[in-house]
Amino acid sequence: MIECQGMKIERIIISMIFVLLLAGTMAGGGFYYGLETGKSQCAICPPEDLNFSLFWETYRKLQENYVDKEKFDTQKLIYGAISGMVKSLNDTYTVFMDPEAAKIFNEDVSGSFEGVGMEFGIKKGQMQVITPLENTPAQRAGLRAGDKIIKINDKTTTDMTTEEAVRLIRGHKGTEVTLTIFREGWDKYEDIKIIRDVIEVPSLKLEIRNDNIAYLRLYQFSGKADADFNKAALDILNSNADRIILDLRNNPGGYLEVAQYIAGWFIEKGQIVTIQDFGKGREKEKIEYKSQGNAVLSGYPIVLLINEGSASASEILAGAMRDNLNVQLIGKKSFGKGSVQETKKLADESYLKVTVAKWLTPKGSSISEVGIEPDVKVELTDEDYKNKKDPQLDKAIEIIKNM
Repeated sequence: MIECQGMKIERIIISMIFVLLLAGTMAGGGFYYGLETGKSQCAICPPEDLNFSLFWETYRKLQENYVDKEKFDTQKLIYGAISGMVKSLNDTYTVFMDPEAAKIFNEDVSGSFEGVGMEFGIKKGQMQVITPLENTPAQRAGLRAGDKIIKINDKTTTDMTTEEAVRLIRGHKGTEVTLTIFREGWDKYEDIKIIRDVIEVPSLKLEIRNDNIAYLRLYQFSGKADADFNKAALDILNSNADRIILDLRNNPGGYLEVAQYIAGWFIEKGQIVTIQDFGKGREKEKIEYKSQGNAVLSGYPIVLLINEGSASASEILAGAMRDNLNVQLIGKKSFGKGSVQETKKLADESYLKVTVAKWLTPKGSSISEVGIEPDVKVELTDEDYKNKKDPQLDKAIEIIKNM
């Protein structure tokens, strides 16, 4: 069924490209002939009631009347038309990537690239920082989760896609990018200059404290985070630690399989970690992702930290820990990135990343656009940042010592 949704979109894309290829040699009547001919010959065809006459008319008038003929690039118009179609769904995470953007996307997934080192997205129509990654130029420059990105090098982010923003922010080591930022509590914008660098983000950090608390911070659910967590868990089991603080603050997520694996260290085998919901009318197709582990860390008292930079797989793990184990969540409300995307590779190395489902917690609460509220809300003020204080962690320590 997921493929069927993708097929509908592909039909429209194929039709659109077909229309534009005909543009240079056929009149309006020729378009209809070509489209009808295509219907009899192709295996994947547009719906019977699909009418591109207005699209064709607009294209032809642009070609005939636009003043700067040298700017009339048919390939760019194709990509622009596809992007506009996808944008009309008003889904931040359903996006079209031309070959250049697709290449950047693949580099990000591989885990090593040059840039400023932050995750960002669009929330309520505004581009904002999800989280600056650990020990990166973005973090060192003082960016924080929730910062609104108003401009990138003097280009406004209004109506800009995240893929367009990535192209502007990414760049070679040693080069500079300026972000115009607005932060809650400020009375004006501020320009922050960042020098790009090679970005390599660790997956986690473990500290066995003198008070026998294992403080485990997960930075991301990367491809190596499962192996790193396996080692950290064994270190905890072989230490004198008798309780655990799991810190998911500023963790933008990553692979579902890694979150499911880590959940298995705490949650009994067979218990639900998350539910994949395909939407109205497809309730019977819901998929339950269950713990596959032995829950050897379940006997430890546990508290968990989240904030506005905790997204995606972080929210899945936090929801699973609370719903299954009644683990207290401390900090601030999470980001609310609870949807499932599949990436479809198109004919010219372009990509279509399309939302196919949404994540629910084990008890059926939606994460998408809503986020997860902490049980104990603790703010971090500007003064706390300046003085390097962490009242959220302090509260977690206070609570877990009394468990």
